[in-house]
Amino acid sequence: MALFGSTPRTVRLEGSRVDLEARRAPWSLWADGFGRLAIRSLQIIVVLLIAAALIVGMQQITVVTIPVVIALILASAFAPVMGWMRRHGVPSLLATIVTLLTIVVLLGLVGWLLVWAVRNQWDELYGQAEEGVQQVIAWIGTLPFEIDQAQIDEWIASATDFVTSAQFGSGALAGVSAVANFITGFVLLVVVLFFFLKDGPQLWEFLLRPFRGAHYARARRIGDKTVTTLGSYIRGTAAVAFVDAVGIGIGLVILQVPLALPLAVLVFLLAFIPIVGATLAGILAALVALVSNGLVNALFVVGIVVLVNQLEGNFLQPVLMGRTLKLHAFVVLIALTIGTVLGGVLGAVLAVPITAVAWGIAQVWDGEDTPARWARQKRSEEVA
Repeated sequence: MALFGSTPRTVRLEGSRVDLEARRAPWSLWADGFGRLAIRSLQIIVVLLIAAALIVGMQQITVVTIPVVIALILASAFAPVMGWMRRHGVPSLLATIVTLLTIVVLLGLVGWLLVWAVRNQWDELYGQAEEGVQQVIAWIGTLPFEIDQAQIDEWIASATDFVTSAQFGSGALAGVSAVANFITGFVLLVVVLFFFLKDGPQLWEFLLRPFRGAHYARARRIGDKTVTTLGSYIRGTAAVAFVDAVGIGIGLVILQVPLALPLAVLVFLLAFIPIVGATLAGILAALVALVSNGLVNALFVVGIVVLVNQLEGNFLQPVLMGRTLKLHAFVVLIALTIGTVLGGVLGAVLAVPITAVAWGIAQVWDGEDTPARWARQKRSEEVA
């Protein structure tokens, strides 16, 4: 009986030794809380390295990546037009050709208007703005408190260096400066856009072949959400930019501010850079009005710009773009900063729509109307 009674104790002792050896094993260091934190940190580092490698690689072949991205955005913006024509019996090839010619004509008109209205009067516009800056500096000198002139000169030099630096002017402007790259990129843009318009759903379906089950459904949701978000954002932004340009342009004409048409064109173009673009356009218009028409007229211009921007932010954007695409101003500023650093002017233009796409994908990650777990809004009882 004593022999049989000692068996459970022996088993327990052997189990304790096994547990102790397991805890002493090297891999056991990754099982506690700090070990899991280290694993997550390594995973984040690997993801960041892969993302950095992709970004650097895309920067090396901008002549390919930029046309492909722009073609994707344009195809997403005109996807409803293609769908409408196909539903009404228009052959796919004919619908693609009509849509492609429409896009090329619109791009050509915008480019021609930019060259005609801005480039031809750029010297006068630049001179007016420079003189306005000098008047502002002179007014600062009349303030009751003293501001060091050397500090003002340093600020101006820093702003000038930033605007003229490769960091700010890289991407779109640096690529367009080379005629050969521009022609190559434009031809590639047209070709890629043709295939995106004609065979976009088939191309995406081909990329989804490795996925099965729930992963396939999630990939389909991501593709649909990307096209919807990009299209809605670009169409809404273009409409808002057009309304801003018309409103501010009419105000400048009424106030008899010179260069009203070039300033309206700049308002339209800069509206594609949220927050920053509207601010820059308003400052430039106010400076021109200050030089040509005086301080009171410049204040009226500022009032018109502020009024138009308020109507845009509170009425046009929610109606035309939908509140689901509305990003917080802090997120927009961070995205603009990162986009400008990585891609210059083009990066600043594409940063916000790409961020909107990323947020849209998070909103359909676990279902059609089910955001990812980390993106779900907590209920009040859960917070309590």
